[in-house]
Amino acid sequence: MRRREFAPSLAAGAFGLAPASAGAATSRKNLLMHVGGDYHSVAGADITSKENLEYNLRYGVKHLTAQVRKRAVGGWDGDELKKMRDDCTRVGVEFEAIRMDSDYIMLPKGADRDREIGAIQENIRKASQAGVKVITYHWTLIPIRRNRNSTGRGNVTYAGFKLEQDWKSLAKGRAGEVSTEDYWERITEFLQKIIPVAKQHDVKMACHPYDPPGLPFGYQGVANWDSPDVFDAIKRYEAVVQSPYNGFQLCLGTVAEGLKKPGDQVLPIVRYLAERGKIHQIHMRNIRGGLYDFQEVYPDEGEMDFFQVMRILRDGKFSGSICPDHMPKHANDPSSLQSFAFGYGYIKALIQAANSEVS
Repeated sequence: MRRREFAPSLAAGAFGLAPASAGAATSRKNLLMHVGGDYHSVAGADITSKENLEYNLRYGVKHLTAQVRKRAVGGWDGDELKKMRDDCTRVGVEFEAIRMDSDYIMLPKGADRDREIGAIQENIRKASQAGVKVITYHWTLIPIRRNRNSTGRGNVTYAGFKLEQDWKSLAKGRAGEVSTEDYWERITEFLQKIIPVAKQHDVKMACHPYDPPGLPFGYQGVANWDSPDVFDAIKRYEAVVQSPYNGFQLCLGTVAEGLKKPGDQVLPIVRYLAERGKIHQIHMRNIRGGLYDFQEVYPDEGEMDFFQVMRILRDGKFSGSICPDHMPKHANDPSSLQSFAFGYGYIKALIQAANSEVS
């Protein structure tokens, strides 16, 4: 969002002026959506350490998403999850979500994939027993693509990507060649076998789009699921298994990377998913540029107007976490704790401003 637009919007709500959002006359405050913290920025030894919990509480963050990796055959350690929950509960923080790994999507049909499905089903049960409400995941058959850096305000580094002219000559990834048919077969089996278990244990599954979406088919050997059109792909993914437990970790920055005009085109995607209750978590990241050529920047200086996004989330009764994501880096802030603190405050202000417009 552009800073010059933020203050007038906030002032309009504060002084009782007519709100600018469509349908605002019937809108109501949304006190359920909240700022969240996750594995992208951790102070101390781990995400539920005393140092990290205090770091998050200083900026009003009371909902956490942890990244949990498998420790043995059979998946996550249930006792470890419960300890993480107890660490959070003692200081008034909710252990809200877990990010799982993407091992499953690497596997073709066979016994290994069957075992992976069984482990994920068991992980859902363990997560539920620990009070976790959401499991997020990110299908990465090839690594996330970044191939350039640029300098931003205060001498920070912005990570970016520009589609290589010789992309067809890039080496294939660890998964080798994966066609559209193969990719969607894997997705379909996953959703058909996992979503009923998620429903049974009341844990929502939240898919993060590949980063960046829209890559040409065959890039590093893969036809990514969210190519060539990220909105069409999201609709297709949602339709495989129609369930409130099959939704998305909607990364606004990632989705914007797949759009030619992110400022205009991202809002209909947010609205589509919000109206259907399919957003289980938000990653609030801004970019400059768009499809095939972008930089990751601070949330107040990119293409997207996050205040308009917040209005949609408010009116759509979104009740999950909104997390800062992929913030710029600086040598004086190697763990990005400063930049994420800025992100937490920015999101809290957006929530307050959106709610100030309505009764």
